Amino acid sequence: MADTWTRVRYDQPLPAVARITLARSEAANAQDYTMLSELNEAFDAAAQDETVRVIVLAADGNHFSSGHDLRGPSSIDDLPTIGTQCHFGAGGAEGYMAKEAEMYVGLCWRWRNIPKPTIASVQGKVIAGGLMLVWPMDLIVCSDDASFSDPVVAFGVNGHEYFVHPYEAGARLAKDMLFTGRSIGAEEALQHGMVNRVVPRDQLESATLDLAEHISKRPMFGLTLAKQSVNNSLEAMGMYTSIQSAFGLHHVGHSHNRLMFDDSLVDPAGIQVIRDEA
Repeated sequence: MADTWTRVRYDQPLPAVARITLARSEAANAQDYTMLSELNEAFDAAAQDETVRVIVLAADGNHFSSGHDLRGPSSIDDLPTIGTQCHFGAGGAEGYMAKEAEMYVGLCWRWRNIPKPTIASVQGKVIAGGLMLVWPMDLIVCSDDASFSDPVVAFGVNGHEYFVHPYEAGARLAKDMLFTGRSIGAEEALQHGMVNRVVPRDQLESATLDLAEHISKRPMFGLTLAKQSVNNSLEAMGMYTSIQSAFGLHHVGHSHNRLMFDDSLVDPAGIQVIRDEA
């Protein structure tokens, strides 16, 4: 369905490497449900292509992703769903929680478990929901101007929906990011093991493809087994359970805000806080 995609682009820059590119630079690659659905289709295409051994996720423009589209996500009604969620149109917390379980947590976990190595190629800002595209990838190569932040505690919730912050940044840096809302620069991210490589901006594409090509020379089955072994270790530490626990708390925050702030999902004062700090 690549010929109908409007938010992502797919190509194969090297014989064994597929590249998926976020192609909404005019909106700093803000995510709506359409983008996430197309991204999922693109990951499926790469996963099912027997010639592909490594998948790269890149982005057009100055910034990898500004997070969720705050102008309102596109409708889920006409999009293919891949999980077992239902009752998307239900009232109260039920319908909205089901949508986010499908389009955020469900898709992120699915991409995290693709049985092929994945690499995020990251430049500029990665904000809140943008981390939900970066962190499911196995490796992260970023430019020296990249920065990572999740400022949405200011909205009265615990962080973005795919809550793997302690696993990706470590517990203390995760708390620092969340409590302060500050951006983590590329070098600091490297020091804490949140990214694998930091390169000059003009070398980002070549460095990512060099790494992808190097990895692609390994046997596919060996790569799959290695990935599953590391992922299984994280799951033995309770990763999936902690994601689900935090997702429930995320929706406690949303429900609280709706009661306190005239049916708003977020604390309106937090929007101004983030604007003031930008």
